[in-house]
Amino acid sequence: MFRRSPAFALAGLACAALTLTACGSDSLSNTGSSSAASSSDTASASASASGSASASGSESAGSGGMDFAAALPEKIKSAGVIKIGTDATYQPNEYLDADGKTVIGMDVELFDAIAAKFGVKTEWIPTGFDSIILGVSSGKYDVGVSSFTVNADRMKEVTMVSYFKAGTQWVTQKGNPKGVDPQNACGMKVAVQKGTVQVDDLDARSKACTDAGKEAITPLVDPDQAKVTAMVQSGKADAMLVDLPPAIAAVDLTGGAVELLGEQYDSAPYGYVLPKDQTAFGEGIVEALKALEADGTYKQILTKWKTEGGAITDFAVNPSVG
Repeated sequence: MFRRSPAFALAGLACAALTLTACGSDSLSNTGSSSAASSSDTASASASASGSASASGSESAGSGGMDFAAALPEKIKSAGVIKIGTDATYQPNEYLDADGKTVIGMDVELFDAIAAKFGVKTEWIPTGFDSIILGVSSGKYDVGVSSFTVNADRMKEVTMVSYFKAGTQWVTQKGNPKGVDPQNACGMKVAVQKGTVQVDDLDARSKACTDAGKEAITPLVDPDQAKVTAMVQSGKADAMLVDLPPAIAAVDLTGGAVELLGEQYDSAPYGYVLPKDQTAFGEGIVEALKALEADGTYKQILTKWKTEGGAITDFAVNPSVG
């Protein structure tokens, strides 16, 4: 979960109450992080307002004459269901509803709308973020949908389809009482979610510290983003690194006990994760995204979740990334 590219100046805590558009095209706004999120392998059937749970064969005709059903892998076609691995601790993108078992969020609603184009249902299966790619490669899940940043290393293992973009954000306690400097965090304790690109980012920053003869950064790693946020709120961690959507959500969730520090950076696409050999299915997903963008559904869903600033139009299979 992570990105790469240009930075955007945020207006601190005030930006947390605004939509992505209000904060800028490279900015994102959310609703909070769910501490009730489960990392279990218990399946959660999730039907969005797009009607994916009741999708009929007529949906597969799509727009522009695209036969979406023809692009479906046989396994999914015969089952009539796409099994999706997701880390349901990443509000507002994917998290558990108040019932503690139904997965909801921006990613969920958007991919449910995609599945409806193919005429199949979705089954959302909460699991650890760092196990999803392996689960897709092994056939445990048909698709991984969990705010994955597209990067070259991941595309060596799987096929990825871009659908959104976001960047990385530093977060501290309100007022930054520890005096964290993102450009010089040597000797600090910084929390990150396990398996994210932010872990690599933190490792590189720590190495720069030790290479300069300074104290290393102490990483505090947890598989649950809600617990990562809690470490900052409680003062156990001096700061955290996280995608901008859950960063802004954390400000809201904690009632302003934490705040954004500086600018987001390394903006890059999010991608759906498919088995390496399923590029045809990936192309079908691209066409479904184009159809949803054309009829306004794509923008409507992102606006509902206050993430419209991350909208893209260049949906692609295995896009080029820096």
